[in-house]
Amino acid sequence: MCGIIGYVGSAEATEILVEGLRRLEYRGYDSAGVAVVHEGALQLRRAVGKLRNLDDVLRGAPLPGQVGIGHTRWATHGRPTEENAHPHIVGRVAVVHNGIIENHLALRAELESLGHRFASETDTEIFSHLIFRELEAGHDLVESVRAALALVRGAYALCVLDAEQPDRIVAAKQHSPLILGLGQGERFFASDIPAILSHTRDVVFLEDGDLAEITAEGHRIVRCEDGEPVERPATRIQWSAVAAEKGGYKHFMLKEIHEQPRAITDTIRGRVSLEQGMVFLDEFALSRPDLEAISRIVIIACGTSWHAALVGKHYLEDATRIPVEVDLASEFRYRNPIVGPDTLLIAISQSGETADTLAALEEARRRGGQTAAIVNVIGSSIARCVDRVLYTHAGPEIGVASTKAFTTQMVALYLLAVGMGRTLGRVDEARARELLLALTEVPGEVDLAISMNEDIRELAHQWHTASSALYLGRGMLHPIALEGALKLKEISYVHAEGYAAGEMKHGPIALIDDQTPTVVVAPRGASYQKTASNLQEIRARHGPILAVGNHDDLELRSVADGYLPIPACHEWTAPIVAVVPLQLLAYHIADLKGTDVDQPRNLAKSVTVE
Repeated sequence: MCGIIGYVGSAEATEILVEGLRRLEYRGYDSAGVAVVHEGALQLRRAVGKLRNLDDVLRGAPLPGQVGIGHTRWATHGRPTEENAHPHIVGRVAVVHNGIIENHLALRAELESLGHRFASETDTEIFSHLIFRELEAGHDLVESVRAALALVRGAYALCVLDAEQPDRIVAAKQHSPLILGLGQGERFFASDIPAILSHTRDVVFLEDGDLAEITAEGHRIVRCEDGEPVERPATRIQWSAVAAEKGGYKHFMLKEIHEQPRAITDTIRGRVSLEQGMVFLDEFALSRPDLEAISRIVIIACGTSWHAALVGKHYLEDATRIPVEVDLASEFRYRNPIVGPDTLLIAISQSGETADTLAALEEARRRGGQTAAIVNVIGSSIARCVDRVLYTHAGPEIGVASTKAFTTQMVALYLLAVGMGRTLGRVDEARARELLLALTEVPGEVDLAISMNEDIRELAHQWHTASSALYLGRGMLHPIALEGALKLKEISYVHAEGYAAGEMKHGPIALIDDQTPTVVVAPRGASYQKTASNLQEIRARHGPILAVGNHDDLELRSVADGYLPIPACHEWTAPIVAVVPLQLLAYHIADLKGTDVDQPRNLAKSVTVE
């Protein structure tokens, strides 16, 4: 989520920093701050809430200086307070950081034992202490940052200022985006291109393991591991401001599909302990007595979020043994629903503004039910009106057809199920560790699925003229068939229907002919053989088959006319991974048909009327 900006040059840094942060607001944040070196000292300004609050602070206490760093923070470790806002200063060192330090507790304990005192609850402050310690030992800034990073395990993009070396900024990157901007007599660091596009169109995309040092006139990049210099090419950005936000992708939807590994990582980050087999959802805290008082869970949602809810039903019932119903929010309040104090009603919405879902929540509250929400937008209407909220960290989703919001909703439901199951004592430590380990592998598995993008595009070339399609899946993969069909309908305007595979013989088989492809979601699992039998029935009627299955499943490949491979994965994580090739298939068919992928006809991103 968070945004980083750094500047070295001859202009006043603060104005550039705040402007850059404003252009990064789309990433989401709950506090902001800047630090500038002036007359050999670090000066700091921070504020909770929107950037206008930081503007107010700066109007009252301006920050002169030509070298500085800025940050917008979305709280992970520690509450959204001024003390927890970045930058963090220790002695002569100021640091801003995106990501997470996985071993922060051990490092903090070690530093405290050596007499270090912490002013915040964040993991980021550890960087400030570690770097300051190295500087005090006589190392230069680059070597100090390298030495500190050698002790850290996790993901980071960070920028560092040293008041005694006031003409430079040092930054490093590992699993979190960071770019270097090249201006005339000035240099920049930023999380994303829009932050600096008004100042330069020449950027260097830093790679994992890079450590970069900038001054007003130049820069150098070395490998964190050994300090050896590396060359990274500069890229000239030709995009408009809007296109720049697309990061070079043809459509926002394609960009957002590719962002899913990062979005999933951000949704998991800070919430899981593999060592303890525990899930930490402070914002959704339910004690064991609270959970034991719940006899029924109802999930309400619309569209794509409803499909995520159907997957979540499997997770929650398996882990908690509490009955779960999934209702369309648009139907819920029109059937005199049974809701009481023993009912937990969970609303799911990307925007947090969905009118049908808000109305259903109000009905549940009126009837005395407990309310909760899974949403992507902090401070949204739904988030404000429920008793508990669990945020997905998908980041802004511009494309109307939801992709990364959907996968992060499933991840949030997965975390909720394991956490509630552990609290109730119905998921033991060993099983929780198994499930959570599988979840932490999902970003890599999704990345592998995305790597098949060009092969899927070739498959789309073969089938983009079809006028209808049938999607099939079983168990937790049935909602993925529904979602795949919805994606095709939404953006390509091709008729598509999703069904539970076992229902094929009860009507949908009448649709099978040699012009109607059937897309079958069939990674290996408990229901694999039954789904394989359905494929033989389709084959016998000369129906073309496109299969989503394990990359090494030769049996499934042999009966499919087109194959969309995914890595072998845990049965609980299969829905999250298996939807990715269906997103790409729908995208490429729509693109080949020339439709407006990001803003399909008749649809809006946030449905704010019933």
